[in-house]
Amino acid sequence: MKDKIILKSTDLFLNLGFKSVTMDDIANEMGISKKTIYQHFQNKTKLVEATAMHVFEKISHGIDCICELNTNPIEEIYEIKKFVMLNLKDEKSSPQYQLQKYYPKIYASLKGKQFEKMIGCVTRNLERGVSQKLYRDTIEIDFVARLYFNGIVSLKDQTIFPREDFSMIMLMNNYIEYHLRGICSSKGLETLTQLNTNLK
Repeated sequence: MKDKIILKSTDLFLNLGFKSVTMDDIANEMGISKKTIYQHFQNKTKLVEATAMHVFEKISHGIDCICELNTNPIEEIYEIKKFVMLNLKDEKSSPQYQLQKYYPKIYASLKGKQFEKMIGCVTRNLERGVSQKLYRDTIEIDFVARLYFNGIVSLKDQTIFPREDFSMIMLMNNYIEYHLRGICSSKGLETLTQLNTNLK
């Protein structure tokens, strides 16, 4: 039952937002009593924490699976973006933004985990890109990896990018192209151009 509650709560939180979904909403959606939820989760904060970590673990596992395929590093970035967007439902309710605003401790913990995960993943991608001569061999890998993470986080800041003016898919597509054009070698730019042509 605990896993079912987490799955249903994740779906509701991602679609409607952490703030607007109540324990009553979850109970009604599942056709169970609120008391049943409280048997597994002390309060809504504990449930929010469990769902946030569930999403993180699910996305982390998916990213690991993509990285294990050892594809072209440029294609890998696009595949990861596609997978993340699919699992975050295009962030219609801006869950990360709501988490930061209403559950700052959970957000801070999650951001730390995301940082560790992304730095490792992006660093390996950059190293592979350099070794395959798709990225310039003069790039400072640790600097670029941290810059990339910081940029991804800032895309979710609605004070900078209001969702009514910038959709998440538009932001991600433009940011990835901006990132790659800054680090690609001439060979990498050819690959990127070809990939963009195929995606259209």
